[in-house]
Amino acid sequence: MAKITYITHDENSFEVEAANGATVMETAIKNSVPGIEAECGGACACATCHVYVDDAWKETVGSPEAMEEDMLDFAWEVQPNSRLSCQIKVSDALDGLIVRVPEKQA
Repeated sequence: MAKITYITHDENSFEVEAANGATVMETAIKNSVPGIEAECGGACACATCHVYVDDAWKETVGSPEAMEEDMLDFAWEVQPNSRLSCQIKVSDALDGLIVRVPEKQA
């Protein structure tokens, strides 16, 4: 189990518990975190679960793979710390993870 903090564009914070093996996106949907639309349901076929990984967590979370990078081309206001939350698997190593939700999704 890991705790993840989602911070929305208007600075509302949602700290939730995430099961190991789930994704950051699935956890957001399960906990009704606003701003994560997840239109494709986690298939890495859209960019509606885009988040910004806190700089302190970039190395632990890792870099996007090629397919995710291609989908990030469709995300709104991509930054160097952009990730699709459907591609981040929860593990104990992510306990304390902080992600920011952009103002809008693609």
